[in-house]
Amino acid sequence: MLDEAATLQTIREVMEQVSVGRVFGAPINQAGLTVVPVAKIGAGGGAGGGSEPAAGEENASGSGGGFGLTAKPLGVFVIGGGKVRWRPAVDINKIILGGQVVAVTALLVVRALIKAGAVGGGRRCRPAGRFGAGVQRSPRAR
Repeated sequence: MLDEAATLQTIREVMEQVSVGRVFGAPINQAGLTVVPVAKIGAGGGAGGGSEPAAGEENASGSGGGFGLTAKPLGVFVIGGGKVRWRPAVDINKIILGGQVVAVTALLVVRALIKAGAVGGGRRCRPAGRFGAGVQRSPRAR
């Protein structure tokens, strides 16, 4: 069985590491500019336990737990010349993925419009003449 006190102590130690010092990195000074890196930190955890005798056993118990920590760079503050500017970190993978999603969506919409006959290539009808209904004709027979 897990020692609950040791587990809680481990979680406390990890949570102490998630601090403002981890979100804002150490300032970097160069060429009259100060750069302060910024990151997004997220953490979560959980634990549980229970006991229920299984068939043929008198005492049975179980417990478990888990913890996760994530960090993502957001950008930097650039301080110099009496001004503070924000420079976001650009995730090129997200930009590429977004472009691919837009392209696939556009292709699917164009395909649906072509199938529905709203954009070139649809069937055409000759206007109704003196006999009533229009007559279907092939796009080649003009």
